[in-house]
Parts: sequence; C-alpha cells; structure tokens
Amino acid sequence: MSPSDPNTAKPGLGLALLPILLTLLVLGIQLFYFGDFTPHIPLAIGIAITALVGLKLGHKWDNIEEGVFHVINISLPSVSILITVGMIVGIWIASGTVPTLIYYGLKILSPELFLAAGMVLCSIVSVSLGTSWGTVGTVGLALMGIGAGFGIPMYWTAGAVVSGAFFGDKISPLSDTTNLAPAVTGTNLFDHIRNMLPTTVPSMLIALGIYLVVGFTLIDTSQVSFERIDAITAALDEAFWISPLMLLPALLVIVLAVKKQPPIPSLFAGAVVGGIMAMACQGAGLHETFTFANSGYSIDTGVAEIDPLLNRGGIQSMMWTISLVLLALGFGGALERTGCLQAIIEVIIARVKSFAGIQTSAILTSVATNTVAGDPYLSIALPGRMYAPVYRGMKYSPLNLSRAIEEGGTLVSPLIPWNAGGAFVISALALGIADGNFENLLYIPLAFACWLSPLIGIFYAMTGLFSPKASDDEIAAWEDSGEPVQELTA
Repeated sequence: MSPSDPNTAKPGLGLALLPILLTLLVLGIQLFYFGDFTPHIPLAIGIAITALVGLKLGHKWDNIEEGVFHVINISLPSVSILITVGMIVGIWIASGTVPTLIYYGLKILSPELFLAAGMVLCSIVSVSLGTSWGTVGTVGLALMGIGAGFGIPMYWTAGAVVSGAFFGDKISPLSDTTNLAPAVTGTNLFDHIRNMLPTTVPSMLIALGIYLVVGFTLIDTSQVSFERIDAITAALDEAFWISPLMLLPALLVIVLAVKKQPPIPSLFAGAVVGGIMAMACQGAGLHETFTFANSGYSIDTGVAEIDPLLNRGGIQSMMWTISLVLLALGFGGALERTGCLQAIIEVIIARVKSFAGIQTSAILTSVATNTVAGDPYLSIALPGRMYAPVYRGMKYSPLNLSRAIEEGGTLVSPLIPWNAGGAFVISALALGIADGNFENLLYIPLAFACWLSPLIGIFYAMTGLFSPKASDDEIAAWEDSGEPVQELTA
C-alpha cells in the first residue's frame, strides 16, 4: 500500500509478476529478435504496463508518478557521477593522462601479468576513490588500450577491469552503495565491511589465480607483436607530451579520496586540473578544452588499435547511458510504488523457513531486482527493508543481510547489460554492444570476482560458516528502537 494512497489494493503474485514478465518479453524481442541493443523503449513500455496495473489496483497516476520520480531522485548522485566521468574521460585524454597511462603500461607491464595486474590496479584505485564507475571510465579505459596493444581480446580485459573496480567499490568506506547497505539494514559501516571479507577475499584470490593462469597459458602471448606495441607507443609519443607529470590529475583525485572528500567534487577537481594541463602541456585552447569536456576527444593517430579508445569521452557520450539509467530507475520506482516488488518478496519470505533459505533468497532477490529494475540502489534498498524484520525474528545479525544485498546488488550490477552498472561499463570501455558486437558480452562470465562472491555467500549460508548470530547488544538495540520483528511461521 502506498503511504500517499492508502485505499489501494495489494497485488497478488500473478498480477505483481505481470508487468515484469511482459517487460522482459518486449526486452527479449528487442534484443534477440531484432538484434538491437537499445533497451530504452522496452523499459518505457514497462513503466506504462506497470502504471496500468497500478491504476487497476486503485492508485492514482499522480501517486505512481511520484514513485517513479522518487527513485530517480534518490539515484541522481549516480547520474552526476556519470556526467562528471564523461567530462573526465574527454579531458584526461586531451591532457595526456590516459595516453601516458597506456604508454607506460605498454612499457612496464608484461602480457602474461597484464590481466592480473589490471585487476589489482583497478581494485586499489576503486577502494581509494569509492566509485567503480570513476575507476572504469579512467584507469579501466587506459587498460583497454594496453590490452589492445598486447593483442588481448577486449572481453578479457573488460572482465579483469570490472572484477577489480567493483570489488573496490564493494569494500570502500567512500562508496555510496557500501554506505547504503548497512544504512537500510541497521548495521555499522565498518562491521559491514569486515563481514564482507570472508566472501570478497576468496573471490578475488580465485579471480587473480584465473587471470594469472590465462595470462601464462590460454592467451598466446608469444604472438604479441612488439612492432605493433612500438607503433602504438610511437604514435602516442608523437601526438602527446608523455611524462609522469601528466598523471597529476589522477593523483589529485586519489589524494582527495584518501582525505575522504566527496567523490563528485573530487572528480570534478581532477577534470579542472586535467583541463589546465591540456592547455598548458598539450597545446589545447580553452574552447577546445570545453569541447573535449562536452563532446569528447578526437584524434587520428593512424593506429587502428588505439584510435577507438582515444576518440571518446565528453558529457554527450554518457547521454545514451544516462537515458537508459533514468528509464530503468523509473521502471523500478513504478514497480515499488504499485507494490509489485513487495508482493513478490513477501511470497518468498512466507515460503522460506530456514536461515540458509532466507540468506539465499536475499541474495537472489537483490540479483532479480537488479535484473528487472535495472537499478543497483533499488536492489539494495528494497530487499534490505523487506528482509530485515525476518533476520531480527530469527535472531541472526543483520550483517548477514547487508552482505547479501551488497553482493547481489553492487557486484551483479555490471553483469546485466541494461542495468545502470552494465550500461556504463559497456559505454565507458567502448565494448561496441550497441553496434551489434555481442561477442564483447563475454566480459560478463569473465568478471569472475563479481559472480563468485554471491556464490560463496550462498555456500556459507548452506554451511553456517561466517553467518553470525545476533549479539546481545544488537538484540537490545532492536528492542530499544522498536524495530519490527517478523517471526517465521511453521
């Protein structure tokens, strides 16, 4: 029931599933029958279908519209990051920051260690910045250029980038999703981060091992053309002033992040310094720099492997992704306001009778919400609110729940192409999915750390490992605050 429309009916399971199934059907037709990776119109149709269901349940349009814009409003900081990262990508290419990273990466890294080193580098930067999107759009883009120089398939490089970037986002105290999960479940931020280590560390070590094995065995690095690498570095050296000084914008952002400054002003500061360096060091004019920030950078080096990665960036390059994010958020908001998502979750809760079942359900509910609603924030907030009373009723620490929704929310987000996270990865790393190059979707199974962590979490739920019971202090806090408690029925 909606707080602003108290006389509305609650949907049954069939009616709650109807808009989701119909939207997935339209989405499937668009993706697989027409072969067109533009989920925008299917999601818009999904909002309309959900609104019709809401009207049938007694909701007024104003109420449904309020729910749509409420979720969009909550997630506007992510849209702001998208806009800022778009500016950064264009300016950091123009300033020589990204070309310098590519240049030194080709000089220093070996092809065998590249995937493993790339994952570790992205994880360190992401922990420091607190944003997986900022990491993917900057360091990740540079790594794509290095991988192209080594002749490594784009999907392998993208898998390593996504594994590292979203691992860092998951455990960074500066990350918005890492703060959201304990906030909606009533847990302490740093206790939440510590409780995620039993799933995060093994998944990262397994992923690291796989990337090392792949680098030394499966990818034929003996076929790496050092003449091609020399051609790439020579082209970069000719087009840009390559110097460690060009890394200053990136270092500034990392320093600001370490000092716990907010991510958006920190990223914008990096864009400003990058713009100054583009003018002072690379000879760009003020109007050109504004153009790079808005429309992206453009250059013709004559080297096919590097031009597609340098001809990009700018706010306008993010508009496809931003429009998709807004539509996905609107669909999720409509489903939440009409009670469809809550009705489905309540059916699941009513049928699960054990901790293993409820923990697994919480993870899978976050994954499903990510898939259907396309929004990592909703996939954390909604299950967190719905499942928390059940954990209290079972006398299990809500740290189990906060870990479950973080794994099903943050980590799965980049693996769903029409999700906000997946759409950004595809756009920022120039994977070309919108052009019908579906081969690069192989990055999804190759982002090992992202899907291994939820699987390890389910294993712990089944075995009881790393599944803390509620402490006396936690129980006392629930009683004092009057938090709702839901007992499971026999």
